[in-house]
Amino acid sequence: MSAAPSPRLSHRIASISESATLAVDAKAKALQAAGRPVIGFGAGEPDFPTPDYIVEAAAAACREPRFHRYTPTPGLPELREAIAEKTARDSAYEVSPAQVLVTNGGKQALYETFATLLDPGDEAILPAPYWTTYPESIRLAGGVPVEVLTDEQSGFLASVEALEAARTPRTKLLVFVSPSNPSGAVYSPVQVEQIGRWAAEHGIWVVTDEIYEHLVYGDARFASMPALVPELADRCVVVNGVAKTYAMTGWRVGWVIGPADVVRAAANLQSHATSNVANVSQVAALAALRGDLSAVAAMRSAFDRRRQTIVGMLREIPGVNCAEPQGAFYAYPSVAGVIGKEIRGVRPQSSAELCELILEQVEVAVVPGEAFGTPGYVRMSYALGDEDLVEGVSRMHKLLAEAR
Repeated sequence: MSAAPSPRLSHRIASISESATLAVDAKAKALQAAGRPVIGFGAGEPDFPTPDYIVEAAAAACREPRFHRYTPTPGLPELREAIAEKTARDSAYEVSPAQVLVTNGGKQALYETFATLLDPGDEAILPAPYWTTYPESIRLAGGVPVEVLTDEQSGFLASVEALEAARTPRTKLLVFVSPSNPSGAVYSPVQVEQIGRWAAEHGIWVVTDEIYEHLVYGDARFASMPALVPELADRCVVVNGVAKTYAMTGWRVGWVIGPADVVRAAANLQSHATSNVANVSQVAALAALRGDLSAVAAMRSAFDRRRQTIVGMLREIPGVNCAEPQGAFYAYPSVAGVIGKEIRGVRPQSSAELCELILEQVEVAVVPGEAFGTPGYVRMSYALGDEDLVEGVSRMHKLLAEAR
């Protein structure tokens, strides 16, 4: 008797899902390429070009022979130094270049961090809604994501009490994100310190994603946990990058900051996975970090204007409730008041089905809350042109106003 054929794919890879945000963005772009007037709110990507001085630095690097060769896996020494300097400048957190690992974007930084810290069965507390990549990267590393649900009533903020309720003897780390994707929530410095002291008290690692640190609005203030809670620094990993702040999503440069032994271990993993980040991109990142923040301020001002526009317009749609985001560039409205109602002969039973209907009927692409662990919501990036933003939300309003 012949043995049963083994699966074509490993269970580890077959069990993960495609990035929902990238899938929605790809579908929108495919429809646009086919001539459809689709407006995409899916991708978390600034619509601005990378500032000229950064592009010019990269062009010059292309002509430099030393950048045509392999360079150290942890990153160009000058870039690691610049990241350490930038961290002290922007976060009041003092680190050495030896505590920095340059990665191929924030996603690699996250995966390598989880792979370095988690053993099979270790639990990672993950407040929801969360960015789609966090739970998949945790699972790929053998960990178990433990969700802590938040909603608009709490401002999408997880309390110490809720985190403590999720803690078990298997808890190894907490994923902490402020400003948040997808909700735009920003924890106050007091809240950041409280959570940091709770983690330090219980010996829990914190992986804090600071990619949106410069995108905060109104009275909200960014605060870096290891700066506020120095005793946590030896059990804290900071993930960051240039993608959102400098409109450099396609350049693929992120980094890990952590204890030196963790960074060395993650660098060992990277040495076998991808080796060094493309040198031209590293030089571009160096120019970004060594430059001033005037271009960043201009982009933030535009995002703030769009934030106020999209929130105001969404709140006018019957059945839609939109909390005001304090950071990043996403609105995360509840569409619970629309789900189950008849719209053009269809009764969507979930936010995923509602998003499909919106795309089919009015050619607007948004991401369902199922992708972020909280059904009943949709995520809408307002990192797109003002005219497209107004037109897209207006189309949604016209459609959803028909709900009966």
